[in-house]
Amino acid sequence: MSMIRINLLPEEYRKSARTPLKLMACIATFVALNAGLAAWVGYVHFNVQLQVEGEKSTVQSEMGGLKPQLDYFAALDSESRQYKSREQTLSSITKSRICWTKKLDELIDVCSRGGDGERHLVWFDDLQVVQNLDPKAKIPGTVTAGGHSGSDKFAQVANFLEDLEGSTFISDFEKPSAPEGTQTLVDESLVPPVAWAFPLKLKMRSREDAAAKSATPKSGKAAPAGTRPAKPEGAAPAKPEGAAPAKPEGAAPAMPEGAAPAPAPTGKGESK
Repeated sequence: MSMIRINLLPEEYRKSARTPLKLMACIATFVALNAGLAAWVGYVHFNVQLQVEGEKSTVQSEMGGLKPQLDYFAALDSESRQYKSREQTLSSITKSRICWTKKLDELIDVCSRGGDGERHLVWFDDLQVVQNLDPKAKIPGTVTAGGHSGSDKFAQVANFLEDLEGSTFISDFEKPSAPEGTQTLVDESLVPPVAWAFPLKLKMRSREDAAAKSATPKSGKAAPAGTRPAKPEGAAPAKPEGAAPAKPEGAAPAMPEGAAPAPAPTGKGESK
């Protein structure tokens, strides 16, 4: 059992209670740690802030040096866009127009592919072009010409129109109408002695149809006008139905017995 101690000294003579040394040491250590941590945080903060400000000033100086180049690039980009816009406008104008020099060359090529009269022998007296510059017009224009076929066979006119329809010349025009013409007077003093006169009238395609056709990709190269598909090697040439067998060179044409020779044509005949 512990004994109760009673201090009988007056209060002014009694010893005051002191803080233990261990508690003082703990408090001092805690304060020192907090002070050191605060000093380290302040050092890091100000050091990082100085580094960031230094890097910021460096970047700003570099951007200041690059600004003239950026302005120059922006000017070039704007100029490039303007030129591209002009190029597209010129391209659309070019596509909507017909190069008549090229068209005349293509028409001459079709006329020249007649095989010296074997398929057709065609020439023209005149050629007239009428164009409507109104973009809303349904028919942009027409091409008319007075043609002649140097053969007594009207089928050669159809051959020419067929070759014309299969050529690149017709890409800007509607398909030609059915062949029609008039046989001119026979003159043995001329070469050829017999000729057919026929009109050629073509309507230009509308601008929408021409643009749609030019935008359609081509699957292959078209064969030249007047050409026929190639035959397999060793294959015999096909004969038209009802055609007579070939005759030797120099042989006179056979005539029925008792038949009189056909009279030469003296007037005009029409066929449509």
